[in-house]
Amino acid sequence: MIRHVVLFKLKPGFDWDDPRVLEAERTAARVGDEVPELKEWRYGRNLSKRPIAYDFLVDGLLEDMDAVERYLVHPFHQDAITQWREISDWVMVDV
Repeated sequence: MIRHVVLFKLKPGFDWDDPRVLEAERTAARVGDEVPELKEWRYGRNLSKRPIAYDFLVDGLLEDMDAVERYLVHPFHQDAITQWREISDWVMVDV
């Protein structure tokens, strides 16, 4: 099993009141329902106010790296990427 974790940091000028940020959050919430390769899907806003903290997390569980590759190119996931790319920078890990 592969755990796919992505941490997002909002770009300067964006916050949780921005409609684009709220739409990206709503889209992220739906990825688990739209992408069949995902066995589990978690997402959420960070609660910490520490300056090193990221703002948002997505966390998915997939069968193997082939499933990760299918997830990455899934059209719904690609739509989510487009939204998050506009408003944030991110880091990820597959373990």
